[in-house]
Amino acid sequence: MPDREPAGWPWLRERLIRLRQSTLPGAVPEPAPAAVLRTAVVTDSAAALPAGWVRDFTANGLLTVIPMPVMVGAEIYGEGEDDIADTIALALASGTPVQTSRPSPGQFEQAYLAALQHGFEAVVSVHISGDLSGTADSARLAAARVGIPVEVLDSRTVGMAQGMGVQSAVVAAADGRNAAEVRAFAEKRLAGTKVYFYVPSLEQLRRGGRIGATASLWGTMFSIKLILAVDDGKIIPLEKVRSAAKAIARLEEIVAADAAGRPAGQARLAVHHFGNHAEAEQLAARLAEALPGCPAAQISALPAVLAAHAGLGVLAVIVGESSTPASPAAPSPDRSA
Repeated sequence: MPDREPAGWPWLRERLIRLRQSTLPGAVPEPAPAAVLRTAVVTDSAAALPAGWVRDFTANGLLTVIPMPVMVGAEIYGEGEDDIADTIALALASGTPVQTSRPSPGQFEQAYLAALQHGFEAVVSVHISGDLSGTADSARLAAARVGIPVEVLDSRTVGMAQGMGVQSAVVAAADGRNAAEVRAFAEKRLAGTKVYFYVPSLEQLRRGGRIGATASLWGTMFSIKLILAVDDGKIIPLEKVRSAAKAIARLEEIVAADAAGRPAGQARLAVHHFGNHAEAEQLAARLAEALPGCPAAQISALPAVLAAHAGLGVLAVIVGESSTPASPAAPSPDRSA
């Protein structure tokens, strides 16, 4: 069964489809759109954006996703390669070293120059937490070398928590907002997201330096299962539980309490997995039952760069907030989906 992707915003999809069609040979010119696109958005593949969503918004240069490299043994892979998930899974199971790296400044430089060539006035570049990767540093190095203003934003998070901030940035950019406004939209959305997750083994996180030795010791020597969270850009232990079943049940409780405490109708969920799609579906179903007023969670496999550190069997839940985009004729202060 394919992973579940959220429905796109009808207003935004329709606008971008019209913009693309108007540039086709023989197309009948349409009236100018209500907003002129001024700001491009760049991110990295750690944002875990749904593939279909990305395809909708990259055609006219509005959005660019930079793939993050994963090294399996001596081979280097990029996000999006057909066999990368299976390759990582086999490597983890066999003990083959799996490492990740940040994209090069040159990749960002190319993306920023492409935005300039598309006619954008500025770029907002939203990236994985600087405490988990040097990606934002690469982006800053590239920003200093190009002739277009670039706002580099360290999201202080990861996965679809980062992705939600990117989505809000894209909505604001499609509405003709300037770079400062686009950045503010992203920051507002990012501030309202939380990441909670459980991994059967802490070994990959320990090897990658993403979790401290003390937390790893609890999991290896004392057979304690940890529920983890991302807090201000860092991975932290949240609670200790005695078994995997209890850890997952407690994860559900934490997520349900967080979502229930959000403003009415605003909570949005995303569930990530790696090698355990059926388990993710079951988790999402139980959350839907516990939160009848919340839309069904988006379900997706972790991007390769995150799967390499989390390992097989991870279950992660992102809790964020959303609002419905208004008509482009009557802009609202927040159009996050």
